[in-house]
Amino acid sequence: MIKTEYNVIGVMSGTSLDGIDLVFVNFKVDNSWQFEIIHSETVSYGSTWFETLRGLVSSPIEKLERIDDDYTRHLATIIKNFIKKNNIQQIDAICSHGHTALHQPENKLTYQIGNKPLLAELLKETVVCDFRVQDVELGGQGAPLVPVGDLLLFSEYDYCLNLGGFANISTEINKERIAYDICPVNIVLNYYVKKLGLDYDDEGNISATGSINQNLLGQLNALPFYKENYPKSLGLEWVSKHIFALINSYNLDVKDVLRTVVEHMSIQIATEINKKNKGNVLITGGGVYNTYLINRIKAHSNQTIVIPKNEVIEYKEALIFGLLGVLKLRNEINCLRSVTGAKKNHSSGKIYLP
Repeated sequence: MIKTEYNVIGVMSGTSLDGIDLVFVNFKVDNSWQFEIIHSETVSYGSTWFETLRGLVSSPIEKLERIDDDYTRHLATIIKNFIKKNNIQQIDAICSHGHTALHQPENKLTYQIGNKPLLAELLKETVVCDFRVQDVELGGQGAPLVPVGDLLLFSEYDYCLNLGGFANISTEINKERIAYDICPVNIVLNYYVKKLGLDYDDEGNISATGSINQNLLGQLNALPFYKENYPKSLGLEWVSKHIFALINSYNLDVKDVLRTVVEHMSIQIATEINKKNKGNVLITGGGVYNTYLINRIKAHSNQTIVIPKNEVIEYKEALIFGLLGVLKLRNEINCLRSVTGAKKNHSSGKIYLP
């Protein structure tokens, strides 16, 4: 008989390199899914891992495989510490996204490190992971994967908007779940604020002091990606080629770069959420704490913006990867063709037993 209750650990590491997000969550299902986040934590990357992960895109495949092994061991240690610290006794599965090293769906390639069978061996627990590869093999973008969770856990909102390394959005269009990346966010903001010796622009206070460079803003808004139809997704490679190269050609002060890109992001985000009249928008992810960015989105938008409690803001992706793992264990659909462009809906991921 199939279970109706699961205790899992969801693990997520995003492109913004904020750290490894972990949640211990209880899921129950009757007619609908319910969740309770019991424990949560973000473990920051040390400087060595930060630099290693930041350089993944330019690493040859042989080096990536070595890093993958080391990262899997590092991830196992982090998860073990989380289990011990919170005295977690009963675990149905550890559901881990890993960390994206390469994402080139147009070349049928996506590679997340930390998804080796070694993880289950080291943890002595069932592991569900590697959620993107199968979708890419089926002709999909392999991203975004969170919208299944939006559909099952947060269906009362017209839009679910996540502001992480990238802004991505999911919504219902013609009775189908649709989701796509909108634009880069923290992956760009954090990159430039580091030049000032900071990890992030606290509440957007530095951005607020800058001036918009209208020429740069126009060129950013004119990038072809923004005119493409969904499904579509972004990766660090695209940012390096199209965003960083363009911004760096202007040689601006950091505060002016930040002000200009915040305006660019808020325009792109508002363009998407304004497509429905009088909708409500659930916003999560680290970008929620950038008060200036949120205010600029509000300035360009006519929608009701909803900011949830902190554990959902910070851990929604880890929570949903936990759910994706549970759906995989149940052999139920956790990847939607309407979202990724794959040939069919499917139950994605790999299950490794200890």
